Amino acid sequence: MIKPNKLNFCHIVFGKSTYARCGIIVNVTPLEPQWEGTLVIEISNTTPLPAKIYANEGIAQLIFLEADEPCKISYADRKGKYQKQKSIVLPKVEK
Repeated sequence: MIKPNKLNFCHIVFGKSTYARCGIIVNVTPLEPQWEGTLVIEISNTTPLPAKIYANEGIAQLIFLEADEPCKISYADRKGKYQKQKSIVLPKVEK
């Protein structure tokens, strides 16, 4: 579970190159300031070949970015759709 962070931090998830070279892509996901919850990572195989992902290998990296000043409206302020998710939550698309 990722706890709320300061108002001047944003995080981005990037897939690691070893798996990317095999066609395994991890969705790039920004985590906005004060987002809280269990991180859900989308993984896709872009090739027609089967692929293995091994336990404890690490398929993604979390990059921490610090802004010079706090954001004016955080994810918590906007009451984001995925705030405090505890498991996989299906997409919440408004019509």
